[in-house]
Amino acid sequence: MRSGSHIPALAISLILSIPVLVLLAGCQPAPATRLDLPAGVSPDWLVSQAQAQRATSGTLGVFHDFTLTDRLPESGIGFVGHVVEDASKTFKSAHYDHGTGLALADVDGDGLVDLYFVNQIGPSELWRNLGGGRFEDVTEQAGVALPDRVGVSASFADIDNDGDADLFATTVRGGNALFENDGTGRFTDISAASGLDYVGHSSAGVFFDYDRDGLVDLFLANVGVYTNDTRRTTASGVEGLGLGPDGLAFYEALETGFSGHLVPERTERSLLYRNAGGNRFEDVTDAVGLGGEGWSGDATPMDGDNDGWPDLYVLNMQGKDEYYENDAGRRFVARGEELFPKTPWGAMGIKVFDFDNDGLLDVYVTDMHSDMSQDVPPSVAAEKAKADIQFPESFLATGGASLFGNAFYRKEGSDRYVEVSDEIGAETYWPWGLSVGDLNADGYEDAFVTAGMSYPYRYGINSVLLNDRGERFADSEFILGVEPRQDGRFAMPWFEIDCSGADREHADCEGRTSRFEVWGARSTRSSAMVDLENDGDLDIVTNEHNAAPMVLVSDLTEVKPEVRFLVVRLVGTESNRGGLGARVTVSAGGRTYVQANDGKSGYLSQSALPLYFGLGEAETVDRVEVDWPSGTHQVVDGPIEAGTRLEVEEAGG
Repeated sequence: MRSGSHIPALAISLILSIPVLVLLAGCQPAPATRLDLPAGVSPDWLVSQAQAQRATSGTLGVFHDFTLTDRLPESGIGFVGHVVEDASKTFKSAHYDHGTGLALADVDGDGLVDLYFVNQIGPSELWRNLGGGRFEDVTEQAGVALPDRVGVSASFADIDNDGDADLFATTVRGGNALFENDGTGRFTDISAASGLDYVGHSSAGVFFDYDRDGLVDLFLANVGVYTNDTRRTTASGVEGLGLGPDGLAFYEALETGFSGHLVPERTERSLLYRNAGGNRFEDVTDAVGLGGEGWSGDATPMDGDNDGWPDLYVLNMQGKDEYYENDAGRRFVARGEELFPKTPWGAMGIKVFDFDNDGLLDVYVTDMHSDMSQDVPPSVAAEKAKADIQFPESFLATGGASLFGNAFYRKEGSDRYVEVSDEIGAETYWPWGLSVGDLNADGYEDAFVTAGMSYPYRYGINSVLLNDRGERFADSEFILGVEPRQDGRFAMPWFEIDCSGADREHADCEGRTSRFEVWGARSTRSSAMVDLENDGDLDIVTNEHNAAPMVLVSDLTEVKPEVRFLVVRLVGTESNRGGLGARVTVSAGGRTYVQANDGKSGYLSQSALPLYFGLGEAETVDRVEVDWPSGTHQVVDGPIEAGTRLEVEEAGG
């Protein structure tokens, strides 16, 4: 059985039965010797998995003759993520190991998408896109570093309808932050005056206009109390970050953090803030009837009943998800038990999109925590199966209303959903978030699922799921070059321990003396699909756990110059300026493509990006239709040539 990331106290006897295996794997210069935890953090089994997957490439019914190559060195991006010690040397079964997000927007209006990386220890960083795949660090002049706080997530949205992307960031007990953009990529901290400076165990911030008044509101997902009041400092691995001699203070994680959902007093409600104008937000959680009692890390808006009012699907990482139907902006009504009777027990990421191009928006939810109940061997068969759950019902506490793995809810009819994850190949192992987009521009949206646990667990692969014409997902991470990682970067140093001195009581020192440099597996937390170079294909950017990001650049337009696509940017007038909540329908080549403009771009992240439509073989677009949050239905007639970057301004404003 697996000694999981988050071990509930009442289940210790069930899941802490196997000792950690270790291997001395060569030496670094004295005095520290490399120690791999667990053994094999540079996994031999990846070779056989890669060979097996590549052998299937001839049977794929989708275009796959392109690659995604990590171009981090060429990009100039120097960001490196760092974690608190309770996610490394003093690892605890808490939620610090959930990592941090990544948000994207064109912050200075130059037509290129910029990148904001959230850091747990040390400054978060804003990297300006210079074009041609190159970036520069503009964090200091932008004023968005937050170097004295433990970061979690970030979201870009235009809160004041002035045409630029403002930034909201969450922290662990350091106070959340709201920054107003002046249009040039310079930001002013307006947190205190805005009312969004909540202090707690916050996770994702999700902007949407729930009352359709033309101003974006904010749903704040709060996890629950997983720290105590002891403040410690961390300095390990953060040299050169300007944190001072004592490093950065963080609140110590509870040993029983993973069982916190069983303790009512540790509940920390998620909150809904209404945008009252003038960059002021007011808490309306009770007024609109939102429960928000679950341990939530993320959420998404979605119009599940097609009535034009944005509903809300709220994830629960330790229990039952909830779905709230929007009653004309007046209140929210819980309908989760009716529409989604079984949901993933350990839900982490979510994306709403039209998988099979039937005009109905489906729901994909990833489940990380169910995979922590039992050890699974590194095999495709085991990792593509639902978890054989070992937690007792007394710990699950959902009354049998749980799935133990990813869920894919295919929409059938006005508000009916059918769970089909196993039938379409949507199961993955150790997943966090997912980002969705048409990687091969064939008209069907694909998925990238981040994965892995890092120290002290084995390596887990990121998944690229190519959409095989709306019938199934085809595992393609090895075929496209995403796995194995470039230059074999599967592991990295995590910390040093002195088993003959101060650290002799450390669990990893059992049976050892001398100094060791402990190496652990790399893993990915958040990602976003975006056309970084404006060359017509989608690339992938990640935020790694305790490491530098990946910048996976596609060569699709090089190997297939005839790639056809349409980019749609929305400009609201009566609706919110970014058009959040709009539904866009593109008709081309006898096919219809639908996307929801919700900004969701990966775990712990929301971005301000245009919509990218792959057009398959269609050379022109016949029609673009936009259903705006204001209720306006707008039609842009074609023909519109493939490759066009179309800006649609809301009519009647």
